[in-house]
Amino acid sequence: MSNELIINARSHETRVALVENGIVVELHIERKIGQELMGNIYRGRVVRVLPGMQAAFVDVGIARTAFLFVSDVHNDFSSFEQMMLGNQTAIHDPDFTVSGESQSDQLRNISFQIDDLLHEGQDIMVQVAREPIGNKGARVTSNISFPGRNLVLMPTVNHIGVSRKIEDKEEKERLKQIILEIRPGDLGFIARTVSEGASKEKLKSEMDFLLKLWYDIQAKMEKGSTPGLLYKELSIPLRAVRDLFTREVDRLVIDSIEDYEKIMGFIGTFAPRLKHSVELYEGLEPIFDDFGIEMEISRALGNKIWLKSGGYIVIEMAEALTPIDVNTGSYVGKRNLEETILKTNLEAAKEIAYQLRFRNIGGLVVIDFIDMERKANRERVFLALKEAFSKDRAKTNILPMSDLGLIEMTRKRTRANLNSLLTEPCSYCDGSGLLKSRQTICYELFRDLERECATSGEGGQVFVIVNPEIDSFLREEEQESVIELEKRAGKRIIITAKKNFHLEQYEINV
Repeated sequence: MSNELIINARSHETRVALVENGIVVELHIERKIGQELMGNIYRGRVVRVLPGMQAAFVDVGIARTAFLFVSDVHNDFSSFEQMMLGNQTAIHDPDFTVSGESQSDQLRNISFQIDDLLHEGQDIMVQVAREPIGNKGARVTSNISFPGRNLVLMPTVNHIGVSRKIEDKEEKERLKQIILEIRPGDLGFIARTVSEGASKEKLKSEMDFLLKLWYDIQAKMEKGSTPGLLYKELSIPLRAVRDLFTREVDRLVIDSIEDYEKIMGFIGTFAPRLKHSVELYEGLEPIFDDFGIEMEISRALGNKIWLKSGGYIVIEMAEALTPIDVNTGSYVGKRNLEETILKTNLEAAKEIAYQLRFRNIGGLVVIDFIDMERKANRERVFLALKEAFSKDRAKTNILPMSDLGLIEMTRKRTRANLNSLLTEPCSYCDGSGLLKSRQTICYELFRDLERECATSGEGGQVFVIVNPEIDSFLREEEQESVIELEKRAGKRIIITAKKNFHLEQYEINV
């Protein structure tokens, strides 16, 4: 089956789905009411330096200050580089090592103090590296980068690299040599996967475009005096073309004539050979319904996902941790318990990788696979999970399975996950996901009634207003308790139901 990019573009919301072999593997959503900050470049002002955390808060002209770690502060590394690498080649090849360490690892080990690099009131150019998530502000970096379709410009470092997905060594070397010939000065560039086979003229044309963009931003930075936006990242349809419309994608389908024309203009400049692969959707049915994507989105909002075998996984999300539990469910197997468990775990590994990618879940993830006795089987599940994440564009780090059947992993988080984009905490349960049982609510009500009646003397009536479900429970299950309470209090208790009352809400009027 073909791989497709399906774009549903409206004035209030744009959604991009990457479909591989009929399965939605990535979903990106941009809404007008929210701020899409990822990739934006700002003139920032340092408002507070935190030596104890080796970080700083930076005002970039948005509601919340951004967070800048010392490792994300650009400095002139050239002298340190020469000192550490002994005047080695200027090409920062990710495969090139000295004394068993890569260049990037060695440079990262150089110790910098945040208060040596920044001070309060200092103006600095920064780029958003992670969207604000929850109560956390945006994370920014001063190591600026500009992704083009074929190249990534990194003006703050002297680096030439080639995508690791380009496996042909001769092609990698060809691209490196072209970049060396055409780049000005010591600006850094990375050749992206789609640059494989690109001509020197094509790379030069894109490089000139990226350089002009960088020089314009530098000019704005010099002219400005207050924190604010210097460069806004491309809209989500154009980012989809730039980052996702690769050789593995057979066609792009979009349902907006306005955005279709923008995409055709973008492709005409950077990838004219793709223009015949772009289609304007004109069907009467909504595009995500027609391609079966809407159903997948609804499925992704649930925390229980059934596997084809009859097993299931449960995904829960905490603030800084996502625990995932694997269960056999209704699957009983055919031969023995170990084989049944292994099959369920292998199937779950693929589904977990798919769900994390589709839901864009990042941070720390702990997966509780079903316990297996054989070490070889635990290794099979670990390798299956790593293989399932091989196509994930987000960086992942997966640790081997522990004796308890747990796998710890991290997945790079840059944007809010699907659940936080499409849902909000339940106002009914206040986000806990749980409500008090009807019995518990009734017994709390009885205790409050005793308190109220004890201070109001005997005789008379007590009026109680409750949710209709609690009213039914009191009359059907707790009638004797109500009668006993009336005798003890010496008052008649009159219970009425009110439809708009929360299940846990009640009023007592003596």
